[in-house]
Amino acid sequence: MNPGIDIQGSFIQVLSDFGIPSGVAKTMWMPFPMGLMLVAATVGVLGTVWLERKISAAAQQRIGPEYIGPMGTLAPLADGLKLLLKEDIVPFKADPLLFTLGPIVVAIPVFLSYLIVPFGQNLAIADLGTAIFLWVALSSIQPIGLLMSGYSSNNKYSLLGGLRAAAQSISYEIPLALAVVAVVMMSNSLSTIDIVEQQSGYGILGWNIWRQPVGFLIFWIAALAECERLPFDLPEAEEELVAGYQTEYAGMKFALYYLASYVNLVLSALLVAVLYLGGWDFPIPVETIAGLLGISETTPWLQVVTASLGITMTILKAYLLVFTAVLLRWTVPRVRIDQLLNLGWKFLLPVALVNLLLTAALKLAFPVAFGG
Repeated sequence: MNPGIDIQGSFIQVLSDFGIPSGVAKTMWMPFPMGLMLVAATVGVLGTVWLERKISAAAQQRIGPEYIGPMGTLAPLADGLKLLLKEDIVPFKADPLLFTLGPIVVAIPVFLSYLIVPFGQNLAIADLGTAIFLWVALSSIQPIGLLMSGYSSNNKYSLLGGLRAAAQSISYEIPLALAVVAVVMMSNSLSTIDIVEQQSGYGILGWNIWRQPVGFLIFWIAALAECERLPFDLPEAEEELVAGYQTEYAGMKFALYYLASYVNLVLSALLVAVLYLGGWDFPIPVETIAGLLGISETTPWLQVVTASLGITMTILKAYLLVFTAVLLRWTVPRVRIDQLLNLGWKFLLPVALVNLLLTAALKLAFPVAFGG
């Protein structure tokens, strides 16, 4: 297998050649990927907000943002600047500590989850053996922040929105985790990099979506519910709850919720790409391309091209799913809260359990195809 480009190893080696100890070189490397993660996540949100506006406008046969920058590309930046300059208001009888901690508890786990997303064989901030477990654990923290926000606002609409958010998250966290366990079972690893490598070698035919079509659908539906995207935006349904748990928030605290929501949507799309669509893997195996060109897989320029294609493929697959999520917003009507909970507990959970058991049976019966 093509070992790819090890940027971290090259960086540490260059510093070591200058006489800097290896431990110090590793410490100097750490701020770069973490800063890049924060910048990439924020830029991804700005791009997603602009895409949502333009795609929504096209779906409704209108123009959308045009005059704030070229084709309205600076409109999301203007929104962020506006919210940054707005006054931060805390209701008189609210709990100020919980009211302030709520948005922070919601946003931080989502950003931390980007640590495990691989954009290439050696292009992940942290190659953890328990990466999937860490992501599931971090995602389960978010409803605590939503419940804190709803409770501390001293507003009945906020409280109902917080309770709905907690109920919704718990309902869909379980089928989502079961769908992921099926993929982990086939890959024999909790590492996101191992999961992508297990799908490589056969091009598009090796992707998990062909072996886990039901799991893919369960994961994507549950992810949309976790991100509170239409038709699952019951915690903040404006016709019923004004704005749900966000009702009393203003300024940057209000912006943090939307930032976390969009970051979570992009993160979910990236994880779907990694778990089911081969991640950075190109539809045609690199070995085949190298053989046709008559060159070695370890040729430096081919490695650079492969790494660039890997990043492009991961982002392209993710934003194809984001595009689908935006279109769903204008295609499917919002469900009722009882329909939402019934879908999670009475349909997705049993189907996810059957899918997991079927995957285990197929793993034993056909170990070559299902990772035995």
